[in-house]
Amino acid sequence: MDWDFQRRASQKPNKMGVYDYIAKGELIGLNLKIIESKNQDLVGLQGKVIDETKNMLTIETKKGIKKIIKSEIKMRLNVKGKEFDVDGKILVRRPEDRIKKVRGLK
Repeated sequence: MDWDFQRRASQKPNKMGVYDYIAKGELIGLNLKIIESKNQDLVGLQGKVIDETKNMLTIETKKGIKKIIKSEIKMRLNVKGKEFDVDGKILVRRPEDRIKKVRGLK
């Protein structure tokens, strides 16, 4: 777990906003719940993020491992007891590139 991400998420958002906090951090290890999806069968699905690629999140649920397309969902992430609603479209990027871009390294 990226503890620096948790620290940033627990701070009061500044002009960058919540999306920048989420975009800067590591998603692996976070709990999520799908709140909107093009596939209605996914709505309400919840679990822990165990892997992330450019376009997909792999989550471990009570019913097994599910692969979800990021761009087709809106999710509620739980970070250190706080919940953030995030549109998966802002996360479509390789995780390492997303973190570099938001931090101004790329």
